[in-house]
Amino acid sequence: MNHMKNKLLFFLGFLFCAVSFAQLDTYAHKMALSGIQDQWHKVQLPDVLFGEVAQEMNDLRIYGVVDSDTIEAPYLLHIASGEKFRKRVDFELLNVASNAKGHYFTYKVNTLEDLNQIKLDIANENYDWKVVLEGSQNQDEWFTILNDYRIVAIKNAQTDYSFSELNFSNSAYRYYRLLIKNAEKPNIRAAKISVDDEINAKYREYTATYTSIHEEDKQTILDIDFKRRLPISMLRIDVQNDVDYYRPVVISYLADSTQTEKGWRYGYRNLSSGTLSSIEDNTFSFKSTLTQKLRVTVQNHDNEPLNIEGASAKGYVHELLVRFTKPASYYLAFGKANATKPQYDIAQAGSQIPTNLSSLSLGDMQDIPKKGTKLVSPLFENKFWLWAVMAIVILMLAGITLRMIQKK
Repeated sequence: MNHMKNKLLFFLGFLFCAVSFAQLDTYAHKMALSGIQDQWHKVQLPDVLFGEVAQEMNDLRIYGVVDSDTIEAPYLLHIASGEKFRKRVDFELLNVASNAKGHYFTYKVNTLEDLNQIKLDIANENYDWKVVLEGSQNQDEWFTILNDYRIVAIKNAQTDYSFSELNFSNSAYRYYRLLIKNAEKPNIRAAKISVDDEINAKYREYTATYTSIHEEDKQTILDIDFKRRLPISMLRIDVQNDVDYYRPVVISYLADSTQTEKGWRYGYRNLSSGTLSSIEDNTFSFKSTLTQKLRVTVQNHDNEPLNIEGASAKGYVHELLVRFTKPASYYLAFGKANATKPQYDIAQAGSQIPTNLSSLSLGDMQDIPKKGTKLVSPLFENKFWLWAVMAIVILMLAGITLRMIQKK
């Protein structure tokens, strides 16, 4: 009886050891981690990795190998988008006046602090006005903040567009005076004064290669290829036109591709939409997305196509915040299509993560060799075989129990 129990224990030990060793082998690639000295570190993900991970990056794992054991280090994926905030301040409209230059609106801010935006809610539907914004501490001496700044609204059968935000460098004045140069009195329903900022965002800039620019059904279609998959979160389109333009635009990304008898078919999904405008910088922000190709579709209607000369892209830096508890040779493993998102305790809100983490170095990307024959791997990856093994173990345990009862 003891001999059979020993065999069973040996079988169970072999099973769990095999699963432990198989963890790293089930991934396609690995990078060695070096420089581990503290419990917490950060790891900045390199661009070469993004072409090999799963779309949602659920397959990232950090494994430590020591002797005959494999341990897993928990991490948090941190996208360095920074902290975006908009703080509105209290103010009051002191007076409204007009003269030959136009219409004046004077505002008093109740607290002296940096501001950089005034958003106007204007009831007029169609206008193209130039404005002057000035600041003062005492209403005796005024300093120019914006000069001949354009605000525009167009509403017709083809276009419904408005731009009435005054964006300027941080300024701290007690009084702000707005001059709208126009004979018609503006119907300003409301104004919002605020500071709009983004703190500690970290970007990488990416060069775009244009694979095609063509016209189709009164549309300009611009295909952008980055040559490899990257995390893109911002796109700026460079339009060189001397005349005003306001064109609806849709930005989409390559989500999948299928090879057919007639060639490759590409499936795109929308990322962002808006308006290409001659008075804005034509920068579009969207959720960080892994993609190799972007498509920009510009609706020209009956207008001449725009002269698009270039585009530039940015992506947030991606980092792993990792906790180490045991010394080992650690690797960042990735490349597993069906991996699920890991569930770690450190993801809970109560976890204390140090603010200043030192960075670890990553080695070159290596392919992970698959040990054994292809028939061995499904034993631990396919749920059918896993349940079969568990059933055998349960039956063996039941047999031992029955024999022990009969013996008694």
